[in-house]
Amino acid sequence: MADLERTPLYDLHVDLNAKMVPFAGFSMPVQYPTGIRREHQAVRESAGLFDVSHMGEFLVTGPDAAEFIGWTTSNDPLALDSGQAQYSVMCHESGGIVDDLLVYRFGEDRFRLVVNAANLDKDWAHLKGQAARFDVQLEDESKGVGLLALQGPLSQEILAPLASEDLESIGFYEFTQGHVGGAPCVISRTGYTGEDGFELYLPAERTAAVWEALMDAGSSVGLIPAGLGCRDSLRLEMGYALYGNDLDDETSPLEAGLGWLVKLSKEAFIGRDILMRQKADGLARRLRGIRLLERGFPRPGYEVSFEGVVCGTVRSGTMSPSLGAGICTAYLPPAAKPGSPVEISIRDRMIPAMVVAMPFYSDGSLRK
Repeated sequence: MADLERTPLYDLHVDLNAKMVPFAGFSMPVQYPTGIRREHQAVRESAGLFDVSHMGEFLVTGPDAAEFIGWTTSNDPLALDSGQAQYSVMCHESGGIVDDLLVYRFGEDRFRLVVNAANLDKDWAHLKGQAARFDVQLEDESKGVGLLALQGPLSQEILAPLASEDLESIGFYEFTQGHVGGAPCVISRTGYTGEDGFELYLPAERTAAVWEALMDAGSSVGLIPAGLGCRDSLRLEMGYALYGNDLDDETSPLEAGLGWLVKLSKEAFIGRDILMRQKADGLARRLRGIRLLERGFPRPGYEVSFEGVVCGTVRSGTMSPSLGAGICTAYLPPAAKPGSPVEISIRDRMIPAMVVAMPFYSDGSLRK
C-alpha cells in the first residue's frame, strides 16, 4: 500500500493494530481488534471515533458564491443561514449524480463543500469547469484539513469538556467555529450513522492530538475507535446512500430517493430540465430497501428478482448488527413497493426477501 495516501492518523491506526485497507486512494482502517460488530454496537449505545480525514474539502468564496453553489447543486444554499449545513448533490446535465456532498455556509459569500474522497478530482474538475461564469474563487483545502467523526448517544458528554463552545446550542446540521482540545476547529452536528454526534474539522497537524484527547475523555464511558466497516453497516441501517454503490453518474437523485434534495422551484441548476422531465413522466426504477427473510449476506452485485424476473442487483448490503438480518438496497421497478416479495440469488440459492421502507433501523438518538 506504499502508493496510497495516508491521513494524519495513519501511524496511530497502525499502532492500534487496525486492519488497513485501500479505500478511495487512501490506506484506511476498516476495523480495529475489537471487531466491526463491537464498534457498531459502541456507536449505537455509547460512542465511536472515526478518522474520516480522507474526505475532500473545497472552499468557495466571492460575491457569486451562493449563486455558483445554487447552479452546481440541486439543493438551495440560499436557504442556509451562516452556521448551517445542508446535504445536497451535484448533477450532470443528464441528471446523473456527479457526487453527493455537504454544503456549509460560513457567511454571505463563504462556503465549504465536503465531497467524497473517491470523487475529489472529478468534483474539482466539474466545479472548475463551471466557475468561469461566476465571480468566485475556489480553493482545495483537502490536504490541510483533518476530519474526525465522534458519533453516538454519549458524544456530547464526551466532547463538552474539550470544546470551547456550548454544544447544547448546536442543532442538527448546524455548526460553529471554536476550539477542541486547544486546536481551532469547526464543530458540526452532523454524521453518517443515525446517532447524535459531531464532525470536527481541524488543522491536519492537530488531528492526532485531538484524537488522543477525545479517547482519554471518553474511554471511561465506552468510547472506542471505529473503522470503515462499521461506518458502512451503520449508514446502511439508516438507509444513507453511498456513492459508488447506491449513487453514480448514471443514477438520478429522484431514482435514488433523494427528491427532497432537488429544488425544482429554483430558476436553474445543472440537470434541472432532465429531472423535471423524469418527475413528469414517472420513474422507470427506484432505489429500494430489502430485508432478507432467511439468513444470508446480500453482497453488492448479487441478482435481485421481482415477479420471477431478474430486475437489478444489490447495490449496498450487509448483515445488520442491530437487526440480526441481511439488509440491502437495489434499484427496482416502480411496482416493487414496500411489502412486495423479491428474491436474491446468493450462492446459487434464491433467498426470499421483502421490499421494506427505509430506514431499516429507527431506534437511534438522532438529534433533529
